[in-house]
Amino acid sequence: MKSARPFRPVDFFRRFQTSFISATMKKILILGSGLVARPIIQYLLSKGYSLTVASNTPDRSDEMIAGHPAGRSVLWEAGNDEALSALVAGHDLTVSLLPYVFHVSVARLCVAHRKNMVTTSYVKPEMKALDPAARDAGIILLNEIGLDPGIDHMSAMRIIDRVHRQEGAVLEFYSICGALPAPEAADNPFRYKFSWSPKGVVLAGNNDAMYLRDGKVVEVPTGELFGSPFRVDFTGVGLLEVYPNRDSLAYRDIYGIPEVRTLYRGTFRYPGWCETLDAMKKLRLISPEKYDMTGLTYAGMLARQIDHDQTAGDIRGKVASWLRLPADAHAIRAMEWLGLFDDTPMGRAEDSTFEVTSDLMIDRMSLGQQERDMVAMQHSFLAAYSDGRKEVIRSRMLDFGTLATDTSIARTVALPAAIAVEMILKGAIRVTGVHVPVIPGIYEPVLNSLETLGIRMDEEYGLPVSEM
Repeated sequence: MKSARPFRPVDFFRRFQTSFISATMKKILILGSGLVARPIIQYLLSKGYSLTVASNTPDRSDEMIAGHPAGRSVLWEAGNDEALSALVAGHDLTVSLLPYVFHVSVARLCVAHRKNMVTTSYVKPEMKALDPAARDAGIILLNEIGLDPGIDHMSAMRIIDRVHRQEGAVLEFYSICGALPAPEAADNPFRYKFSWSPKGVVLAGNNDAMYLRDGKVVEVPTGELFGSPFRVDFTGVGLLEVYPNRDSLAYRDIYGIPEVRTLYRGTFRYPGWCETLDAMKKLRLISPEKYDMTGLTYAGMLARQIDHDQTAGDIRGKVASWLRLPADAHAIRAMEWLGLFDDTPMGRAEDSTFEVTSDLMIDRMSLGQQERDMVAMQHSFLAAYSDGRKEVIRSRMLDFGTLATDTSIARTVALPAAIAVEMILKGAIRVTGVHVPVIPGIYEPVLNSLETLGIRMDEEYGLPVSEM
């Protein structure tokens, strides 16, 4: 006969602790356990909340929870709305770290169950349309509370509201952000390594853009996105290139600056990226259209892109000539390093050049475990006041990941959301409906809390107009 297990006080304490936690703690549901999940999981567990992480990789969730008694992981596949409905109903707040295409479905369930929701993604029209229903339900659907979007909104609004309180006007506004490898890790011809959403980074190269310059709308078609970058000397890093980021015009209304004459949102990259991506786009190497690639080598794919007979050889020189670039141009050397001129079989059937190219980039350009990433953000304002005075205001953040803990991109995306979750559950955020963090009641406490975690924007006021 098997003997009964002897009573151990520690076992009794653990069972009591677990039941006490489940009975008294606010319960948070986190959907997804991807690259930015760890900081928000660990922050909220450290603050005494009960956490359920639902994802299709529970082993990864368990590693992030690290045995904390208030955390648990469950297996859940995105798209299983029946299971999701039960999960949402059983928690006080839901955080969606899923791809943006799932956010609206999650939000609808949050409205149905009268539960608050937080995401770090851009507000889509379908999400905005839920505003009346969210208000009727008495909940907030808080979006864009990450890095970009997120910290960019909050740090910009802190300065814009300050200028307006002094009866000033914002005449020019540049907002630029980039998630990059730290300088010592930028050791390939692209000077880039992926620390988040690799496919998304490459696919974003197909965007077009629009901004305001001297009161006139400038439209940048996708084919010209990387064609005319400008450079910024960023303290602590050196020269960085800037290309436009999507539709800047919408931020006149979002930020409440109808008076602005120049409004530009951009993306930072190290020099060389724009030249190389411009060449790759001309070669249609990041296009989502599919065609039959059976039997093609990488060089064969390039030959097909320029209607060249691969058997004639020297595909590298032919591509350079087709692009009207010198044979030793940086873009040519970068594509050669990536393997695009190799005679290696691709092993593809019907596929797209985007999938081929992005797979090569992910394979050769992922951030190593012993390498740091960084986030660089800069706002520049030209403000004018009723007494005739003008000033340039600059706000900068340079944040590095650490080898021992998390990447910078993970921290700067996840921690603003984590702080907002805590504020909502404590009743510090009381607004309802669909929101982004552009009101003082949200951005002030979140920015202040981020500073205690070492994430801060350094602001300079009273700079001369020549600094613009």
